[in-house]
This record gives sequence, structure tokens and C-alpha cells, in this order.
Amino acid sequence: MQFPKPLVYGVLIKRYKRFLADVRLDNGVDITVHCPNPGAMMGITTPGLRVALSKSANLSRKLAYSWEMVELNNIWIGVNTSNPNRIVGEALSLNSIAELSGYKHFKPEVKYGQNSRIDFLLSDGTTDLCLVEVKNVHLIRNDSLAEFPDCVTARGAKHQLELAEQVKNGIRSVILYVVQRGDVESFKVAEDLDPAYAKASKMATSAGVETFAYSCNMEESGITLKQSLLIK
Repeated sequence: MQFPKPLVYGVLIKRYKRFLADVRLDNGVDITVHCPNPGAMMGITTPGLRVALSKSANLSRKLAYSWEMVELNNIWIGVNTSNPNRIVGEALSLNSIAELSGYKHFKPEVKYGQNSRIDFLLSDGTTDLCLVEVKNVHLIRNDSLAEFPDCVTARGAKHQLELAEQVKNGIRSVILYVVQRGDVESFKVAEDLDPAYAKASKMATSAGVETFAYSCNMEESGITLKQSLLIK
């Protein structure tokens, strides 16, 4: 996934109202930017952190800039929760995700279950199907170990259980965690931060839902999948 224009840099003043952040650009100008992340963003909203922004080509947008990355301990971390789907979509088109290789077609945003949408439906003809739910990850509390979620996510638990039902119907189902940072070697569910999600995850795994996680190459020009992670 490539950024359409060079990123703009600054320092975070504060993040507030979930979707807003104030940033002081490197030229000294203070602006309000769109924060494309509704989550808690645990550990990456400290004022003073260096941030990278993208500028929209849409001149009618109220906020021209969106927050894309934040630098913590010399590591760039992606904060835009819509980017993992773009990253995975590009990887699928290149057939570069080993665990999901062999499918001839993929389609984003397909309805399934009870009023839900799956991020990607993979197919090989009409009978060999695979549902792929993509989750954005940024949190590391211990060296090289990524965790999800960073707060309670009832929606995430719902997805786990609905995918388990799809497995019962004979449809391969996958949760793919995309860790938008490169300093990670393994992944686990953060049971202490959301026990209900952890319980749903265990039930889904027992039912046959597959779990994979990938780290990312974080570059000024764009973000791509880096390597498969050990699941703990």
C-alpha cells in the first residue's frame, strides 16, 4: 500500500473526541487532523510524540489531513485502521500471503452471518470459499509481542463467534491480525484487556477458525506486510 503523496510531519499536541487530534507541524503551524482510529490507541497518544500525516486530494474535506503513523521509541507505528484492509488487499492481489495462497478470486466487504460484513471473501470457483476478517494491531507491552485488542471490543467478539458458525457450515474462516509496526515477532490475544474477546477467540479456535498475524514494513512511501508471526 503506497501513500499517494509524501507524508507531512509534526508533533502530537493531543487526541480527543476519538476522531480528532491537534498537531503542530514542523513549520510551527498548529492544525486539527482526522484521527482514523476509533479505538483506545493505548500507549500511542502521548503529547509530544512525532506523527506522520497524509493530505487528502479532496478539497471539500473539512479536515485536509489524516493521522497515519506515530513514532514511539524510534519505531513507526500505523494508526489508520482502514490501512490494514488496503495492505491485505494488495497482498492478496500479489498472492503473497502463504496461508491464503491458491485462491483465484477475492472480493471485499461481503455480507455474511447476522447483519455482518466480512473484509474479504476468497474463492476458487463456486464451492471453495474462505472468509477473512482483518484486525488492526499496534499494541506491544512486552518486547516483540503484539497484542489485540487494546480495549473492550464487543464487535470483535461477535465476529469471532459468527466465523465459528461459518466453519460449522463448512466454510473456511480466518482472522488475520495486521500489526502495523516492524519490531514484533509474536502475537497473542490480550485476555486481561478484554476477557470476553479472549473467550470468544478460544471458542472460535476450538471450532476451527484459523488465526494468522503479520508484522509490517513501515516506510515513508507506504506500508506492506513483512513477515508471519508466531501465535501464542
